Amino acid sequence: MAERGAELSDLQERLFAEGRTGGERSVLLVLQGMDTAGKGGIVRHVVGMVDPQGVSHASFGSPTKEELAHDFLWRIRKELPEPGMLGVFDRSHYEDVLIARVDSLVRKDVWENRYDAINRFEAKVAESGTTIVKVALFVGLDEQKKRLSKRLDRADKHWKYDPADLAARAQWPAYQEAYQAVLDRTSTDVAPWHVIPADHKWYARLAVTELLLDAFRGLDLGWPEATYDVEEQKQLLAEA
Repeated sequence: MAERGAELSDLQERLFAEGRTGGERSVLLVLQGMDTAGKGGIVRHVVGMVDPQGVSHASFGSPTKEELAHDFLWRIRKELPEPGMLGVFDRSHYEDVLIARVDSLVRKDVWENRYDAINRFEAKVAESGTTIVKVALFVGLDEQKKRLSKRLDRADKHWKYDPADLAARAQWPAYQEAYQAVLDRTSTDVAPWHVIPADHKWYARLAVTELLLDAFRGLDLGWPEATYDVEEQKQLLAEA
């Protein structure tokens, strides 16, 4: 991780520099998974290896009244990474075909139409210059129970525990079905899904690091050329 982190940090700085000098490319990491799957750990231990000034982070919970008044992708568009940035979605637009489906928050015909809408949306995002890395973290039912138990055993983790997680556990088969539909219907050439078993945190973090490295390496990033005469500026600086 240390070796890969150094390379990831270097490549992210190159992308950031490119964005500051007129470049239009960016990278978006989409993290999905049941609670305790390790999304927060990925943000801290993987994304945390790069310069935070080049990172934009968004987490999508229950939509606000204002967000509900718009199309479900409205709030997502607002958080897309600017040129030069590594964007991170901790949960994403996929909540609208996962929890919305399992909990029947909208009619079936509504969430059914969202799969195609998401594919069209992501195609436009990719066309605009954003490389999309979608990661589905899957934690086992028994492992999730252990992690939830640890939250109850530690006072510093009580804030992370949500009694609603028990309701989600009771709907485990329905969530597995919903996630399978997401993988089947929204894994495309420009935005494929990467399924990562997350029972071992070290493995999940290393796997996401490798995926991000592949994405950054694929951009063939260099350093922006100076828009001024370097030698002239050296002379002026020496005389200052």
